[in-house]
Amino acid sequence: MAAVDSFYLLYREIARSCNCYMEALALVGAWYTARKSITVICDFYSLVRLHFIPRLGSRADLIKQYGRWAVVSGAADGIGKAYAEELASQGLNIILISGNKEKVQTVAKDIADTYKVETDVIVADFSRGREIYVPIREALKDRDVGILVNDVGVSYPYPQYFAQVSEDKLWDIINVNIAAASLLVHMVLPGMVERKRGAIVTISSGSCCKPTPQLAAFSASKAYLDHFSRALQYEYASKGIFVQSLIPFYVATNVATPGSFLHRCPWLVPSPKVYAHHAVSTLGISKRTTGYWSHSIQFLFAQYMPEWLWVWGANLLHRSLRKQALSCMA
Repeated sequence: MAAVDSFYLLYREIARSCNCYMEALALVGAWYTARKSITVICDFYSLVRLHFIPRLGSRADLIKQYGRWAVVSGAADGIGKAYAEELASQGLNIILISGNKEKVQTVAKDIADTYKVETDVIVADFSRGREIYVPIREALKDRDVGILVNDVGVSYPYPQYFAQVSEDKLWDIINVNIAAASLLVHMVLPGMVERKRGAIVTISSGSCCKPTPQLAAFSASKAYLDHFSRALQYEYASKGIFVQSLIPFYVATNVATPGSFLHRCPWLVPSPKVYAHHAVSTLGISKRTTGYWSHSIQFLFAQYMPEWLWVWGANLLHRSLRKQALSCMA
């Protein structure tokens, strides 16, 4: 009995001495919970403010805000084509850049006929490297370029491990995804600074959020574009230039494995036209955004989830996409 009493007294003493630590831990827990709750509320408010509130009012006058001409690279199809059409619907003249001459000329004619704006075409195969930039510079020299949209890019034919990617594809990723955006910005930026207005939109990818296996080189190139855009915004915001990093997740383009289950989820994987309509409405409002409401929700999940969970999900998704792509090719 004495032993039981002694243990009870010891337990009470320990509990009394630990009480202050328990209160401290409770305060830390309450602070952490409050901080996370406020962050989630702010993120939700930002989502509503960015993707829903602007649609209730009138569109911004992009010509007055930035200038009459917009340059769109990768404009023959996908997001680039849809973005060019959306800008043209607001009265901007469009210069379309693509390596596919026949396709980009058809797109330019369709835009001119549909929206009654001026269009021009620059045929350039960015995978050829430095030599193709001299004629582009000459073509843009005397243009009042108000908006530059960097969309040209290449990806893997389907998710692959790095050693399976061809050397030619790796050079294409460097020349097209990284060099093209950097040099096009370098061409148009001095004129924008001189006019003290302009917008640069660089389309990255949701795969840049965290290391993405089976898209290693592609996701790394998109991470470069994201950091490049954010750094430019800090450098040139005071000079009247708005720089936006667009980080879309899957959009129903040829890159997103046609015929895959992703194309059967339009609310999750929008068409290029739907995506571009939403993305253009964020221009001048958010310097870093996914451009589409459901993509913003995916981005929030990606930010808060641990890296191991992102990697596990990416491996699971990419194995499925690779299997579907290989079965279609068989």
